[in-house]
Amino acid sequence: MRRTSVGPMAASQVGPNAPVVASSEVKPVQDDSRGILYPAAAHTVFQLDRYPATSTVARFVDRYWLSTWNLPPGVRHEQQVLLHPVVNVVFEPHGAVVSGVDTGRFAVEMKGSGRALGVMFRPAAFAPFLDGPLTALTDQDVPLSRVPALADLEPLLVPLVADPAVSGERLAAVVDAALTERIPAERQPCETTTEWAELAVRDRTLTRVEDLALAAGVGMRTLQRAFTEHIGIGPKWFLRRYRIYEAGERVAHQETVDWSVLAADLGYADQAHLTRDFTAAFGLPPAQYAATSAARRTAEG
Repeated sequence: MRRTSVGPMAASQVGPNAPVVASSEVKPVQDDSRGILYPAAAHTVFQLDRYPATSTVARFVDRYWLSTWNLPPGVRHEQQVLLHPVVNVVFEPHGAVVSGVDTGRFAVEMKGSGRALGVMFRPAAFAPFLDGPLTALTDQDVPLSRVPALADLEPLLVPLVADPAVSGERLAAVVDAALTERIPAERQPCETTTEWAELAVRDRTLTRVEDLALAAGVGMRTLQRAFTEHIGIGPKWFLRRYRIYEAGERVAHQETVDWSVLAADLGYADQAHLTRDFTAAFGLPPAQYAATSAARRTAEG
């Protein structure tokens, strides 16, 4: 799987943690399609399974995910994605990387057969494992070997990901057990930022930084500093990404959208501003993206 940048978004499975499962194998969970462009067509090409973190690790990890594909010889698939504004640690048969918050849209190229295991951290929750502010990871893929706190996970997980006989449930259980030994016992400063960020995700009425600061009970400067240090981007961008996800999800679920009403619901001054941001994020204006999505659903049967 190879990832290339498509373009920046004009100025990331987050929400409540997945259910806790205490088992030697972690059972898969269902989730929405936020971040996957043209999800109905995409899921005919690759399989995406998600697994919850167990209780100790769930303080910092939102979920584990496993992407699997098996394409005929000579066939390639380019999947565009808008990543959640969180850190992912991704293990593939050839190595492991830490992917910081991406402010752009990416095309993931798939060919042949393969799979990738991801650890999706909660917003701000990677901070205890990195020496320095999270801005160092923004728009970056860094080899896991350069993150000493987690570097030894690479030789543990990479061979297992490379072995197709190892199930997704087992992969999730192994990485969960390994992370359990590395979770700090004491509360971390970033955990307050995580709470503020996940409040922004859950409460769709919070469309402005002022609204989020008021709901969090802090000043805007405090909120700005916390997001920048612990997430790697500011709260305005964070809020806007999830509101754009909301617009994309309505299209993905084949809803008939009144774009002017949706613009108001998402806190935009007018429909033109929503159209601008949506086009920058998805690569097409809203109505054209909806029509293309419908055509792809029809083509895929």
